[in-house]
Amino acid sequence: MIPPFALEICVVSLGIFLLMAESFSFKTSKVTLAHGAIFGLLCVFVLSFWTDLPADGLQGSGFYVVDSLAMFFKRFALLATILTLILAIDYLPIVQRLVPGERPEAGTGEFFILPVFTCAGLMWMASAADFIMIFCALELVTISLYIQVAYMRRSLASLEAGTKFLILGALSTGFFVYGITWIFGMTGETGLNAIQKSLSVIPVANHTALLFGLGLVLVAIGFKIAAAPFQFWVPDVYQGAPTPITAFLAVASKAAGFVVLIRVLQPFFTVPAFQEKLTLALVFLAALTLLFGNLSAIPQTNFKRLLGYSSIAHAGYLLIGLAAIGDSFAGKAVVFYLGGYLVMTFLSFLVLVPVTKAAGGDDLAHFNGLAKRSPMLAFAMLVAATSLAGVPFTIGFFGKFFIFEAALNQGLYLLAVLGVIAVASGFYYYFKVIRAMYWQPAGDEAGPVPVSPLSRMAIFACVAAILVLGVFPRFLTDLLP
Repeated sequence: MIPPFALEICVVSLGIFLLMAESFSFKTSKVTLAHGAIFGLLCVFVLSFWTDLPADGLQGSGFYVVDSLAMFFKRFALLATILTLILAIDYLPIVQRLVPGERPEAGTGEFFILPVFTCAGLMWMASAADFIMIFCALELVTISLYIQVAYMRRSLASLEAGTKFLILGALSTGFFVYGITWIFGMTGETGLNAIQKSLSVIPVANHTALLFGLGLVLVAIGFKIAAAPFQFWVPDVYQGAPTPITAFLAVASKAAGFVVLIRVLQPFFTVPAFQEKLTLALVFLAALTLLFGNLSAIPQTNFKRLLGYSSIAHAGYLLIGLAAIGDSFAGKAVVFYLGGYLVMTFLSFLVLVPVTKAAGGDDLAHFNGLAKRSPMLAFAMLVAATSLAGVPFTIGFFGKFFIFEAALNQGLYLLAVLGVIAVASGFYYYFKVIRAMYWQPAGDEAGPVPVSPLSRMAIFACVAAILVLGVFPRFLTDLLP
């Protein structure tokens, strides 16, 4: 058995080793770095099943928690990073064209290495039990993502996306630090467990100030999870960023934000005086996020922007689960939804990258006639779209079903009804890509779509996970914390 913190040490060591290897290996292909990163992260993923969890779940004077929720999301981050690197290998020709350098692969090595350091930050976020550690892990993730979003320096869209992400990310960091300051001023603590103990003795007159600080923290985390009205950066950043980084942002960064949100809200939900106000705030955020995400996705013609707006909608579904956190099943429902969202979204991007390379763009029109050009990719996108929409016998259906069940158990009937209406609107914009693949004729310039063996394996794995868990969801629910 190994200590849990050794997992992050292994990931950071892997990143440093790859940086050194990239610096001194001038003749080695940069793709070798990606293969090494994938192999190393797979080894860490296997090691995560041999970790020794302490009885109280806490280590490092309460800074670091290693409960089952943390371990689940550490594995989540590792899998998301592996899939991102697989996408990055296929996307490399586009990066080489848009990153200046004298040699063919100059400047592209860090494109495979930076996600490894981001993964370490995500894993620390999953275990953070103190505001100071949450902030440090969050900044490691955010700063590395600033670089990755703006990585294609010859692309004006990528530079614009990086600039917007940097400015709004710095603003959200300011909100986060200011919120922590207020909470510390009212409780004298930064550890979440210590804050929970001090809430019961805080005078009622100080509750308003404490809620103000918590509200500032919620604003900052709302930016990270793309909840309305803090979501305005999403469509431009998702469209302008390199496609593998867009997938990383849409899945791993959002999931880590929800883990932090669960950790931060848990102490306050134990006090009735705060629980009612927090539930009301989460209901409002969920309703606004659902409406904005789904209505804005309907007119989109660019597939990456469509996925950007739909990711806002999915944040709304997850916020429904958080609003119903008083139900014992709500926590599992949120984690199950995130697990399904991982495979559904990455499957969409695994299809998008080869289509973009073959057709020269990522609009919905570039999917026209894909069923004839590549039946395998068309079927994979069909599975991904139907699961994202919530069609029965897919993991996406059970994800939404469990969220609505938790909401109904807590008496949030109007929010559940709004969620069902949002699902109905989601059918329209997800099925636009299906119509393009199966009913629209391909252009004269359209040809076959080649897929690398590694991407083909990842696609088969994601399709199998969506369909198997869509029939037997207990395979995943039995493993959830």
